[in-house]
Amino acid sequence: MSSTEEAIRLRVHRPQALILDLDGTLVDTLGDFVAVLGLTLADLGLPAVDRAFVERTIGRGGENLVRQTLAQVGAKPGLFDHAWSLYQAHYATVNGQHAAVYPGVVEGLEALRAHGLPLAVLTNKPAAPARELLRRKGLDGFFTQVFGGDSFARKKPDPLPLLGTCEALGTRPSATWMVGDSRNDAEAARGAGCPVVLVTYGYNHGEDIRAVPALQHVDRLDAIRIAATTS
Repeated sequence: MSSTEEAIRLRVHRPQALILDLDGTLVDTLGDFVAVLGLTLADLGLPAVDRAFVERTIGRGGENLVRQTLAQVGAKPGLFDHAWSLYQAHYATVNGQHAAVYPGVVEGLEALRAHGLPLAVLTNKPAAPARELLRRKGLDGFFTQVFGGDSFARKKPDPLPLLGTCEALGTRPSATWMVGDSRNDAEAARGAGCPVVLVTYGYNHGEDIRAVPALQHVDRLDAIRIAATTS
């Protein structure tokens, strides 16, 4: 594609706002999940799971992670409610301790803000710990809206959370980019009618994210390309 064709494509798709995933997109939280699950399983007298299992399993919400983990370690049926309560308590304490903002994220958010674009976070993590993580990592000031897995009736990859976030932003889905790290984000965006940008790091259930169609695949958040003007 020539530079002229690329410039035209970017102008055509210039967003009115962006919705960004959190875990695996803005912040590497894998260490938090490993630590919290380790504490939870120890409380239950169950064996730990390895880091690779956690990396493959995260992304569809904490409840799913806990259920899949209990199944992985052969827990007895009916243990979920107790395990989920323990998980939430440990997460509130651990939140952000073993996490790091990805390289290029702050620079990328600053660049997007310089374009005058409203930014929102949409994650399957519950909203309260999501806001607290953003605060602890110094990212909260970039976002006008933060929604979690408990903000809507359904979670990503269902399109409902994206549609609700677009409504809160006051932007059309077709002009609101979803930025994420997984097929979850891409499926939700496709269902909502949002263009999707995928980062090549993060967590995608062990699959190569480059195989998932997207408007752009980027190695860092500050590599997202946006047209300077709409004219």
